[in-house]
Amino acid sequence: MRRAPALSFLLVTVFIDMLGLGLIVPITAALMTAVAHNAPLWSGLLGSAYGLLQFVASPLLGRLADRYGRRPVLLVSLAALGIDWLAHAVAGSPWTLLVFHALAGVCAGSKTVVNAYVADVTEPAARARAYGLIGSAYGLGFVAGPVTGGLLGGIDVRLPFFAAAALSLANVAYGWFVLPESRPGDRTTPLTPRMANPLSAIAVVLRRPVLGRLARAGFGADVARMTQQSTWTYFLTYQFAWSTAHIGVVMAAAALAGAIFQARAVGPVVRRLGGKRAAVAGSLLGTAWLAGLAFASEPWMLYSLQVVGVLGGAGGPAAQSWISRITRPDEQGTVQGALTGLGAVAETVVPVAAGAVLGWSLAYQAPGLIFIGAAAAAAVSTLLLAATPVVATEENPADGGPVLRPAVGLGRLASHLDDPSDAP
Repeated sequence: MRRAPALSFLLVTVFIDMLGLGLIVPITAALMTAVAHNAPLWSGLLGSAYGLLQFVASPLLGRLADRYGRRPVLLVSLAALGIDWLAHAVAGSPWTLLVFHALAGVCAGSKTVVNAYVADVTEPAARARAYGLIGSAYGLGFVAGPVTGGLLGGIDVRLPFFAAAALSLANVAYGWFVLPESRPGDRTTPLTPRMANPLSAIAVVLRRPVLGRLARAGFGADVARMTQQSTWTYFLTYQFAWSTAHIGVVMAAAALAGAIFQARAVGPVVRRLGGKRAAVAGSLLGTAWLAGLAFASEPWMLYSLQVVGVLGGAGGPAAQSWISRITRPDEQGTVQGALTGLGAVAETVVPVAAGAVLGWSLAYQAPGLIFIGAAAAAAVSTLLLAATPVVATEENPADGGPVLRPAVGLGRLASHLDDPSDAP
């Protein structure tokens, strides 16, 4: 692994991102109630606006990261997030929140750039471990954020937003002085209207034989994840009649266990099984976890299934490492931006659809039915991963399979959408 200080900054960045988000989770409803007459409606509008504009802008941000370098795009994204939290702390109108949250969605490139940056600064064999560490940092931030946010919110409902803004802007200052550029931008990378169009940018990725399957598998995993996340607290409340404190403890414990597993075990698992087998096994365990939740009628069943879900956490870093290894260095940002755009579609659409299905299922006293749909999406993802061939590139022939020339650049590929056969 190269440039350990840069990777350390990325770990701090994703931890602070999730810590800042976790800080405001317990008190968002209280703030929206204070500034809007119809708080649930406005909360939904803010979430949808963020997801929609993230979908629109993520492919372009990834392309900018390939053209101008990772560092400036990442710092701008972090600054926009800090400004958004500051607006939440001082705004007296829901329209103000909508404008700034939409701006944050436009600049929500941290995930895109972090994934590309990891591919830049780690050797292919070490990437699964690095992505596992990134996932661990997200998990630890989720554990610490809600607890801290709840305590600060007890003092003042806006205080957690000030804290989140301060953390984000401090991270910008830290990155400005500490973060090196992982890969100098290539000014010859074209910025065409077609590549700035999110539909076209995503279509370019989906048309590639190997990468397209992995992207579809990732989308299925995102649908499953968002279905579970958006309905989880409601399920626990209706199925087990747990208090919010009990739910918080269970969620924090699961997040902590997942963070430890991803930090310590993902690298060895991928080295032992190989990238593809680890991705398929993790996805299969995730499918089993979601399917089991549909029939969990006792707390002990839930706790046992949580263990399966934690073990399934190896699938995400393994798949992300697999994608990075078949992507050229000069297109890592572009590909990651397209993948983030696909994920934004799931984050925008799935919570609304899942909420409607959950409401219908509650009328029949069957809250677990929602997880049948989530398991189905995860199963499709597993099948796509299993059906994707392993391709070795000249930069990474150890992956096995036929050695191909590095994938053609996306700028060239965009003008040859009808003939994707020369790229993985």
